[in-house]
Amino acid sequence: MKISIFYYSILVLSLLSSAPSCKPEKKEGKLFIIGGGSVTSAMIDKMILETKIDKEGYGVILPMSSEEPDSAILDFRTLFSGRGCNNMFGINFRKGEPFAASRIDSIRNARLIFMSGGDQSRFMDIIKGTEVKAAIHEVYEKGGLIGGYSAGAALMSRKMITGNELKYPDNPVIFNNIEPDNVEIIEGVGMLDKVIIDQHFIKRKRLNRLITASIENPEQLCVGIDESTAIFVDRGAATVYGLNQVIVLKNPASDIKVENGLLGAKNLGLDIFLPGESFRIAE
Repeated sequence: MKISIFYYSILVLSLLSSAPSCKPEKKEGKLFIIGGGSVTSAMIDKMILETKIDKEGYGVILPMSSEEPDSAILDFRTLFSGRGCNNMFGINFRKGEPFAASRIDSIRNARLIFMSGGDQSRFMDIIKGTEVKAAIHEVYEKGGLIGGYSAGAALMSRKMITGNELKYPDNPVIFNNIEPDNVEIIEGVGMLDKVIIDQHFIKRKRLNRLITASIENPEQLCVGIDESTAIFVDRGAATVYGLNQVIVLKNPASDIKVENGLLGAKNLGLDIFLPGESFRIAE
């Protein structure tokens, strides 16, 4: 009897090892990146349409960029409920507190992850050393949608602009000049590996900042999204939604010149896209 059980066990293990893998097939996720300002009903409708969370499943709001996370959660829950979707829930993490596995699993199993505005550096500081970032990527890899607003837009980049001026930390952040080693860049959530996102772009006159980032990071496509404007990224195509423009900068010649403390480059590319227009983007 013992011999029979032994050979039966070997047979079962052999069949299991030769059976097709049950690992879920990797799917292509989508991104909805809002540059700040007002969020239009059409933007909310698009995220609901793509995820179908008004019918099944749920979405998660991550408010860790905000100094007032409860308000951030309430604001975005109200926007979604106003469009007939009551399946958005907030999950806030605080630095130094245990990150319960059940809450991480709640992120992993969501269809939509939405990162609020505030300070993108605060978000990254809070989730450092945790599984939050990996959980967000898992949602994307299963075909989910990752959204972000303002700071949440900047977080989409692997090489993320913090907004700080390295050379003038005590001055107002205005980027009066195009000069080297002044734009602070740290690691973001990284939904986009080769794209740097800047937000509130035209309204807050951030062209100098993004030109600098483009020159110093020629491998990156630099995308400035204005307020009340978004891009929807699906399979390498970015479509502009909302009311204003999106600026795209690139340094295809990888040209960088520094002279007398000033930054120069030749043959930079600059495109201005209007609502409804699309461009290619590297994910």
